[in-house]
Amino acid sequence: MLRGLIKKIPGVLSAYETARRLRATPGWYLGAKRWQSAARIANFKDIHKGKRAFILGNGPSLNKTDLTQLRGEITFGSNRIYLLYPQLGFTTTYLTCVNPTVAEQFGAEMGAQPVPKFFGWLCRQHVPFTSDTAFLAPNARQPQFSFTPQHVMWEGATVTFVQMQLAFYMGVSEVILIGVDHNFVAQGKPHEQVTAQTDDENHFAPNYWGKGVRWDLPDLETSEIAYGLAKITYRAYRRRIVDATLGGKLTVFEKVDYESLF
Repeated sequence: MLRGLIKKIPGVLSAYETARRLRATPGWYLGAKRWQSAARIANFKDIHKGKRAFILGNGPSLNKTDLTQLRGEITFGSNRIYLLYPQLGFTTTYLTCVNPTVAEQFGAEMGAQPVPKFFGWLCRQHVPFTSDTAFLAPNARQPQFSFTPQHVMWEGATVTFVQMQLAFYMGVSEVILIGVDHNFVAQGKPHEQVTAQTDDENHFAPNYWGKGVRWDLPDLETSEIAYGLAKITYRAYRRRIVDATLGGKLTVFEKVDYESLF
């Protein structure tokens, strides 16, 4: 009722919304981590202007992909991608995580990785705020593509969409997806938290979400909405996203042959 009344008074609604958000997330508006993170993220603006970059999903298809060819490329990894680092002999350029369930269990491991790291705002209690770490804006309520991830961010139910927004902010002109299988053996209600009872069949390593690990079931429908938004935005700015995942089920982006990229 109050909201309905203030809609009739010019200028009051925006003030009301600002006050509501401030009350809901005071640390975001007033906290040191927020402003330090914003300054750190600003340093990445157009850092890879005109370059290509690879976003690595963590699907089983990575095991069939010759990842050694990525040495020297700009790469975005997420969550427990670091389990592959010893096998690769190198790290991804960046590491991203926006899921607090993941950060709560593996925040120390992710925080120890020697690469620039971007975490969702809700992960901030679970990872060390080192000099190479930045926290992104809180998850927005409405679908949108962010041009300023330090101030606005819609996660789109997948860290891959967050990485697409970061890559755009960094000036990347072509994003190439690999390991984005978009296919899960596990079934259930989207976002439902479950505890793994067996080895992981949904990712590249059986101990990725191994027995006893808590994880959230995927929301493929919402992620496809996010991917469609990313596709439209990249195209509007004469950039593009292509999918080089081996055997992937995602149909939003143009498919390309991975080996033809090198």
